[in-house]
Amino acid sequence: MLRVHIRPHWEISFHSEPPLDTAALLGLLLWIHDSGSIAHAAKAVGLSYRYAWGLLREAERLFGEKLIDSGRGRGTTLTPLSQKLVWADHRIAARLSPTLESLASELESELSRLTQGGLRTLRMDASHGFAVAALTGYLNRIEVPVELRYRTCSDALAALARRECDLAGFHTPEGKFEAPTLAHYLRWLDPEQHTLVHIAHREQGLMVARGNPLGVQGLADLARDGVRFVNRQSGSGTRMLLEMMLDDAGIAPDSINGYNSAEFTHSAVAAYIASGMGDVGLGVRPAAARFGLDFIPLARERYFFALRTDALAEPLMRQLVALLQDSMYHAMVDALPGYAAIDTGRTASLQDAFSTTQAISTEPTSKADSGLRVRKNSP
Repeated sequence: MLRVHIRPHWEISFHSEPPLDTAALLGLLLWIHDSGSIAHAAKAVGLSYRYAWGLLREAERLFGEKLIDSGRGRGTTLTPLSQKLVWADHRIAARLSPTLESLASELESELSRLTQGGLRTLRMDASHGFAVAALTGYLNRIEVPVELRYRTCSDALAALARRECDLAGFHTPEGKFEAPTLAHYLRWLDPEQHTLVHIAHREQGLMVARGNPLGVQGLADLARDGVRFVNRQSGSGTRMLLEMMLDDAGIAPDSINGYNSAEFTHSAVAAYIASGMGDVGLGVRPAAARFGLDFIPLARERYFFALRTDALAEPLMRQLVALLQDSMYHAMVDALPGYAAIDTGRTASLQDAFSTTQAISTEPTSKADSGLRVRKNSP
């Protein structure tokens, strides 16, 4: 199977000078940070020691600032300017990578249809999550054809209702916010036509700088003076959860500095905080762990794939469900901080998955319940 890889790439221009290609420079700086040695860093990125020094000196000339500090017995460290360049690259990758992965997956499918005689592909639309990323990496390694598009839960479920995808990934909080979240998703989910596959349980919480320097303890601290919040985009499941939690706690969104910001992934929020540009954001635990942040748990969630019930009979879908039930994938999920492979790969009707939620009760007790129960696929 062919594979397409699209990666972020950026340059810096200085007046009439040729633009500085940051790729080699950033790789060198990252290894200097990790090893404390220019020689080790140059070897790690495949550059000669002389070329590495020349690259650093040329960049310092263009910036008019030092990029490294060296001293006898204390190795080589990055200056604040170098650290800012490295964190800028982290933020760019965290923000753009899901979009670029989606584009690469779509291009793979288009090229495969032209070169491999219309190979059947599983079309997967999903809210970005670490268990989904682990799954797609697993599927690619064993060459199961899948076309992945990262999008909000609502957009994924709407695409499923329009038959534009085969699987729609979405997540619901456990507890008091489950029913209103499910009521929102039932605009597109039909209990008579759709089945769910359990993927994972996971934690959502507040991500803060290591050591929690501002002493953030919970949602009430988001409205404190001097606290800069980093939000997810409107329409995302995480932002919808935040809106419900704030409303339940009586906290006005406009009292939160940064509430109207919009990052498109948990990792992008984490990178923003780790770079020092924000203080706190809501996200899943693996994003905090990846960027060395502290994590304050607030909610447990379940992540599902929704699919048409009749699709379970298709060979490729049967293969996917079998892979989700495999112990190897379960181990991948369990290895993610804050994730648990509870019921992973188990199929269930909406009624069974949400047996305690009145929104899909087969015996509605009110007009409101009835409206939620019979709400069918909307385009």
